Amino acid sequence: MGAPMQGTVVSVKVTAGQEVRAGAALVVLEAMKMEHVVRAEYDGIVEEVLVEASWTVKRDAPLVRVRAAEVAAAAREEGASIDLDAVRADLAAVRARHETGLDAGRPEAVRRRHEQGRRTARENIADLCDDGTFTEYGALAIAAQRRRRPVEELIERTPADGLVCGVGEIGGRPAAVMSYDYTVLAGTQGYLNHRKTDRMLELAAERRLPLVLFAEGGGGRPGDTDTTTVSGLDVTSFWAMGRLSGEVPLVGIASGRCFAGNAALLGCCDVIIATPDANIGMGGPAMIEGGGLGTFRPEEIGPIGVQSANGVVDIVASDEAEAVAAARRYLSYFSGPREDWTAPDQRLLRHLIPENRKTPYDVARVVETLADTDSVLELRGGFAPGIRTALVRVGGVPMGLLANDPTHLGGAIDRDGADKAARFLQLCDAHDLPVVSLCDTPGFMVGPEAETTATVRHFSRLFVTGANLTVPLITVVLRKAYGLGAQAMAGGSFKAPVATISWPTGEIGGMGLEGAVRLGFRKELEAAEDPDALFDEMVAVAYEHSKALNAASAFELDDVIDPAETRRWILASFKDRPPRQGRRRFIDTW
Repeated sequence: MGAPMQGTVVSVKVTAGQEVRAGAALVVLEAMKMEHVVRAEYDGIVEEVLVEASWTVKRDAPLVRVRAAEVAAAAREEGASIDLDAVRADLAAVRARHETGLDAGRPEAVRRRHEQGRRTARENIADLCDDGTFTEYGALAIAAQRRRRPVEELIERTPADGLVCGVGEIGGRPAAVMSYDYTVLAGTQGYLNHRKTDRMLELAAERRLPLVLFAEGGGGRPGDTDTTTVSGLDVTSFWAMGRLSGEVPLVGIASGRCFAGNAALLGCCDVIIATPDANIGMGGPAMIEGGGLGTFRPEEIGPIGVQSANGVVDIVASDEAEAVAAARRYLSYFSGPREDWTAPDQRLLRHLIPENRKTPYDVARVVETLADTDSVLELRGGFAPGIRTALVRVGGVPMGLLANDPTHLGGAIDRDGADKAARFLQLCDAHDLPVVSLCDTPGFMVGPEAETTATVRHFSRLFVTGANLTVPLITVVLRKAYGLGAQAMAGGSFKAPVATISWPTGEIGGMGLEGAVRLGFRKELEAAEDPDALFDEMVAVAYEHSKALNAASAFELDDVIDPAETRRWILASFKDRPPRQGRRRFIDTW
């Protein structure tokens, strides 16, 4: 047998006269720091060994002379029998290291977590991802503090450097998942922690993966020593997170304390889901006190009652389990149509709008009846109640829906309502969801107080956003459709949507009927003997003129329909729509 390459003989495995089977090791050569085994090519008997250990041989130099012959059955090929269950020392070391960071390897930390009524980061991820699909990245990372703490302590106390992250499947679709681990250095963001974050954000961008972020903890960690960092302002995590906006669905979940850097990443998400015990703030107690702004308990900073009412939080969940379920449900709207759907009896829609045009009604019932059964996920329900925004399905097709709520300001659009609606349209546009707009508004809010809130700029966001939608829009007039407010609910014009239709209760006008009468017939009313009677008479005439049937006769509406036919119109309007032309660069965080 000759040398397959030039090298140094490390060892000789046979002696003269020895029986060998094909494949048995004869000589071990070392070349370029690698050991290569020269094996017998056939069964036989070793006649002569031509080299010794430490010799250097050239390629094809003879090493061992083997004469072909039958050998005894007892002659065993080296490595022929392998114990597949045997665990080598190197594998055992890897397993032990991994197990140290798992919940089972940290019983005391897990116990404290459960005593607080909370779940661990890994428990939340296991619940979020489909069974057995989560693959963790960076599980063996530890805090960059080797200069101040023993490595053994870091392995035990700082597993994964406080960030459990990886890729799993959610509802059968791959997704990136990141969860700050509050049991590790209070969920702060360390040196390797940021590198892991950047790695996941890069993967999400390259593979176009939805991202779910569990953001519990503080901001930057000052205790890392194994770096040359001065300020950390060159960290790219926040830039990379911002770049994902509009590219992939981003879901943030806040439970417990979420401050500073964690809150900044959370605020970049399309939707924020939070539990009642969440406190969300751009600065925690230490930062606030350090800025000379007073001393506060964590529970006083950004409680859920504040952050839900002001629009920061989109969905309030009762606990972490419900928050995870809401995240899975939210992402399901971006996974295409469903075949298994049912819907309420659409004839109910004929009776949900009162015949008395001044009687309020529950628009949520209209939405629930119009959409597929159990398919409505309302967003920002605690903020700007005059506008309802929700993800829904109609005929299994996911879409966005916004609706005026006449129980708040009569359905008038105020500053917060305009912001809420405009941002929701951006969300739908970025993720290719068609939009249904249910219009019942007397217009936008006016008056000196309204103007102190910068209504001019905020309200116009609806026109700018609506005019630049790349997804189809259908507007359904439920009752009132007056002035600029109604145009805004139709993307800027009644001719902007794919279809603009009305229910029989619809009334259309350049401004509210009562206001139009008072302004247009002021002199007549002042000269009348009974101005109130004349006013009611004029309003009745104006109402007849503004009825949807009359507007449709002038082709200001595409049709006036039986409410029970609304779903058919929606599906027909969105069917076989052309490919998108361009895309929105990002979703406004507000």
